[in-house]
Amino acid sequence: MDRIPTGKHTDTSDTTHGPACRAQDITGVILAGGRGRRMQGADKGLVMFEGRPLIEHVISALRPQVGAILISVNRNQARYREYGYPVIADDDDNFSGPLAGMARGMAAATTPCILAVPCDAPRLPATLAEDLCRALLAQHARLSVVHDGTRVQPVFALLHRTLLADLQYYLASGGRRVDAWTAQQSAATADFSAQPEAFMNLNTVAELGNSATASGRRVRKP
Repeated sequence: MDRIPTGKHTDTSDTTHGPACRAQDITGVILAGGRGRRMQGADKGLVMFEGRPLIEHVISALRPQVGAILISVNRNQARYREYGYPVIADDDDNFSGPLAGMARGMAAATTPCILAVPCDAPRLPATLAEDLCRALLAQHARLSVVHDGTRVQPVFALLHRTLLADLQYYLASGGRRVDAWTAQQSAATADFSAQPEAFMNLNTVAELGNSATASGRRVRKP
């Protein structure tokens, strides 16, 4: 398989067919550092869904697609360490949002790219990394994001680590909006319109209940 390029201007003329990159070139970063305001303050990664914490569903889907996994959290670090992956925290205590987790993940990773995903999306596609990488290479970008057929889902993102300094500057300037920053980077988009349900974040207890009802299972909070 082709390697992920090391910079924005690498020639990718022969990489738009077949597998786009190798799993070992990507570190998965699971974003579990939110306050869970809409989940009544619960730590969403640990909320039970279909008999398992949400983060276990994400780990199961992500593990075959990447060479390493990091879990970005701001509380319950010991609990998350039980999964056997390195746990990282934001550089401040302000719960600064997904971009802060992405920045911390890029700083901690040793692979050319990271694949950022939220902890509350238990139905990640099996080809998420491959399709995002294919879009990144084909569109000569350093960042690619999901498009679900209706809108961009920028928290599901493949980012080249050369973007770290730019992201750190954006955060230091007070920026927090993921869509605003990814737009600044002219992000490539990968078409997932055939499976938009895979990117439905379960943000509230009601959403968890609705999803559980659809699958005939009971959901409970920890």
